Amino acid sequence: QVRLVESGGGLVQPGGSLRLSCAASGSIGSTASMGWYRQAPGKQRELVATITGGLRTNYADSVKDRFTISRDNAKNTVYLQMNSLKVEDTAVYYCNVVQWYINYWGQGTQVTVSS
Repeated sequence: QVRLVESGGGLVQPGGSLRLSCAASGSIGSTASMGWYRQAPGKQRELVATITGGLRTNYADSVKDRFTISRDNAKNTVYLQMNSLKVEDTAVYYCNVVQWYINYWGQGTQVTVSS
């Protein structure tokens, strides 16, 4: 069984930065795809960024050039560095791992961007 635990959310002013972490316990292979999604109040969950086992990355247009996804396979951890945060980035951020066509989700961490 895979368990994902996110950390690093919080309150930040517009233009600020946060770094989210997601630690995976259980059997996670280096080929698993890892990523981040977010869900704002009243909206559907949307993709933020993903990273494959081969380190190929994909970003939502709204976060390109501001967010950076990375992973440390030795630690079974995926990170999301968020810079130049905007009010519209406010959401619950969820970690996702896809392994052997099975989706695993974390419990989510709140990111609030407000002055």
